[in-house]
Amino acid sequence: MKESTTAKLVKIALIGALYTVLNLVIAPLSFGTVQFRISEELTLLPLFSPLGIWGITFGCFFSNLIGFLTGTNPIGMIDALVGTSATLVAALVTYRIGKIPFASMEPGKARIVRALLAPIPVVLSNALIVGLELALVFGGNPGESLPYIWAFQGISVAAGEIVVCYTLGMLLTFALYRADLYKKLFPETRTA
Repeated sequence: MKESTTAKLVKIALIGALYTVLNLVIAPLSFGTVQFRISEELTLLPLFSPLGIWGITFGCFFSNLIGFLTGTNPIGMIDALVGTSATLVAALVTYRIGKIPFASMEPGKARIVRALLAPIPVVLSNALIVGLELALVFGGNPGESLPYIWAFQGISVAAGEIVVCYTLGMLLTFALYRADLYKKLFPETRTA
């Protein structure tokens, strides 16, 4: 069954809204040098559908923008662009992981491998891109100490991503795999 464009846009908007709400509910923990965004569990949705790419990208943009406008995002307006770019890069790579055929594996094992690989681009993209952003915004003069500040910020961001993606994200992923629920939510999805 082919979904209408309106149905796809509604799903993108719902994913984006859910990401934004989850992010802003714990806003003090979602922004700053140490980040713990429970909304990042949704960054594994591109594993199932390209709708997840756009939903979490828009959700990240609006979360960062609203955080800036309400004063809870100390990074400022730049986070709406840089942080969102990190999310988009991770989502595109996560989507590609979902397309890996793993033809030599039985489907159940292939799902486990995809689920375990899916958080890696999220962790790395945010650690590198958001870590650099935080180092430049909060690190002051980008001189000799920048690599150390970047490493600290990157590790801090990566730690939060690992915790959320490998706990809540895994729960979400396996819940969608169970009884092939992802096929009902995303009919255009490929067999995963």
